[in-house]
Amino acid sequence: MKALVWHAVGDIRLDDVPEPAIEKPTDAVIRLTASAICGTDLHFVRGTFSKMQPGTILGHEGVGVIEALGDDVRNFAVGDRVVVCSTVSCGTCPPCREGNTAQCDNANPNGPAAGTCFFGGPAATGPVNGLQAEKARIPYAVNTLVKIPDNVSDEQALMVSDIFPTAWFGAEAGEIKKGDVVAVFGCGPVGQFAIASAFLKGAARVIAVDGHVDRLAMARRQGAFTVNFEEEDPVETLNRLTGGVGADCAIDAVGVDSQHAHHGPAAEEAQQKAEKFAAEVDQVAPETHPQAGNWVPGDAPTQALEWAIATLKKAGRLSIIGVYPPEAETFPIGKAMNKNLTLKMGNCNHHTIIPGLLELVRTGAIDPVKVLTKVEPLSDVLDAYKAFDKRQPGWIKTELVPQS
Repeated sequence: MKALVWHAVGDIRLDDVPEPAIEKPTDAVIRLTASAICGTDLHFVRGTFSKMQPGTILGHEGVGVIEALGDDVRNFAVGDRVVVCSTVSCGTCPPCREGNTAQCDNANPNGPAAGTCFFGGPAATGPVNGLQAEKARIPYAVNTLVKIPDNVSDEQALMVSDIFPTAWFGAEAGEIKKGDVVAVFGCGPVGQFAIASAFLKGAARVIAVDGHVDRLAMARRQGAFTVNFEEEDPVETLNRLTGGVGADCAIDAVGVDSQHAHHGPAAEEAQQKAEKFAAEVDQVAPETHPQAGNWVPGDAPTQALEWAIATLKKAGRLSIIGVYPPEAETFPIGKAMNKNLTLKMGNCNHHTIIPGLLELVRTGAIDPVKVLTKVEPLSDVLDAYKAFDKRQPGWIKTELVPQS
């Protein structure tokens, strides 16, 4: 079968690989009907999340049809349509029973202390072959798969595999309530759903910060106030838009590949911090292989965090759902501590959140497909990665169709 395989930093290929099979009684095998490209996948190609194992199939978002089941998978049937939780979880260990399924004790082959296991990730997460393929083996299928309601489409369910639940997790971590002013940093796919989640939880105003016009336009269509950090200073603007008080909650939906301003009034401060940002990049991306403008790491790993902390009110709440690798050891802790900020962060507990979001979609409370901007065959995955990596206009969220 065809699958997108990671070979090295800057080197991904659409390869012919063996079809998956049941290996354990808790496994399932699914035929994927759709998968997607996520910003997290780009970290592995850019080198901002290291220790990938060559030969790993990429991708952690998918929907499909069950083709085979292990003997201990008793809650599904062959032929069921399912959405794949991006993080693997067993459902029986103490963290899973508490709802902390991203910290399952049993899913990660590296042991209970290893933390989150997810599809298509580095050695520390398994590795477990991912979903940008025609078929996939699903470990701990009883908890890692969720049945799709009949009136929810594959495309809708695909958005609920990772980006929507991650954003919802971020809104929960930010303890958003009615009347809050929420600042969302990063208007990529997760940022768009963070805006939607904030409104669904009752936020009175959402302020979206990004440097790309098409992403800001999508945020504006949702009702968000928009701030282009390439045209104005985001700290000064958010201060003005919040009446000088600051945001109640800020969500970092960017992560390690954050960019500083290259134009406008915020660029001067970035120039003053050039050496600091360069040291941060060296720390998180010791190996990089840029190619014709692709696979270039973000030039300011802590920029989104710094802006978020600066724009929060005193005793505000910071929610971090953008991905940071273990090698990232720089954080503006002093500024956060002296504002009495509350910080919550982590990997999304997908299995805990996905069923509720599917119900929101089923009832028509939200249509997540509005964030989907491209549908491409798996055969064109390399070109799709390059366009998404360069943040070309219109490439906000891309579905891959394996059977094309």
